[in-house]
Amino acid sequence: MNERKTLGSQVEPLLNKEPESRDPIELQREMQKEYHSNLIQCINDFKKNNHSDFFVVVITKNEKLLPNVFRNYFFARKTCPTPDYDQSVFHYKHDIECAEYVWTVPSRDACIYLRDNAALVSPEERQLLGFVLDFSDGYLYSLCKKLNRECKESNHIIKK
Repeated sequence: MNERKTLGSQVEPLLNKEPESRDPIELQREMQKEYHSNLIQCINDFKKNNHSDFFVVVITKNEKLLPNVFRNYFFARKTCPTPDYDQSVFHYKHDIECAEYVWTVPSRDACIYLRDNAALVSPEERQLLGFVLDFSDGYLYSLCKKLNRECKESNHIIKK
């Protein structure tokens, strides 16, 4: 009989293994390739049966038993989602066949950290800080309502 290994026993050697590359830029590029290809696949799958604008939502989840493992879940929908933690949103515009990046809201802990340390945030994280502040003050929620055409006056949303 084949003895089945537990997930933990399979992951432990991988956690202790030296990474093939220590260059963070190279690692980031590899992760972005996979992210980008998943985003494109989600768009292509959804637009086969949908001939209007739609939104792609990317939910990032941390595996409870594996603290270093994060997974991205991509799904498309016709309406803009309500902003939430661990979420990125893209707006696919059917007429021009283009996906526009709308926002990213990181984890609750990351939001608190960024908000509390806004003066210390590096230039590379300024856009993310902006999204965190927009999430905190309700601007992203107002933007969501505007994108879903739920506002009586669409021009009442003014970016600070």
